Amino acid sequence: MLTNLVSNFAISCLHGAGYFGAAFLMALESMIAPVPSEAVMPFVGFMVADGKWDLWAAIVVTSAGSVVGSAISYAMGYYGGRPFVLKVGRYLLLNPHDLERTEDFFSRRKGTLTLFISRFIPVVRHLVSVPAGTGKMKLFPFLMATLAGATLWNSFLLVCGMYLRERWDLVQLYSHQVDIVIVAVLLAGLVFFVKFRYKSALKN
Repeated sequence: MLTNLVSNFAISCLHGAGYFGAAFLMALESMIAPVPSEAVMPFVGFMVADGKWDLWAAIVVTSAGSVVGSAISYAMGYYGGRPFVLKVGRYLLLNPHDLERTEDFFSRRKGTLTLFISRFIPVVRHLVSVPAGTGKMKLFPFLMATLAGATLWNSFLLVCGMYLRERWDLVQLYSHQVDIVIVAVLLAGLVFFVKFRYKSALKN
């Protein structure tokens, strides 16, 4: 399975390249490559739990990797546009439908908050930097929102790995459950927002 291949690749990188390997993997995760954070960060947590890595150093390098990868995707969208992203994406197993859904999500409510929230949504968090680039979002807010969102998500998975060292199956289960809860909360918030705007329009 692809998940097992990615997990084995992640383990090899972490053991072979250390902190640099972790940063590299999270850079790929934040680009359009099929490297999910759920297959990387818990293993980083294992390294911390085993005393091989420092907690704060692990958080810093993985967050830096996420920002670098996101910045590359942003630049691809900003300078190359959608055609260039799709062209390169063919070699990185990019699903055009996933990119289209992410673009649609981002276009509905552009801004720093949307970008931050996107870092917690499955699939969207891998691709949202592209529409941020094609939409010419300002670089500094983009980097700040990316750093904040990626650091929180990465740290959550890292801590899961630390406390569930011997139960990788539970790490996967809980991370996916959190994805579902986050999506449910976002949908509820969207419904509330639409109702609020609709009532305000009626009053005016």
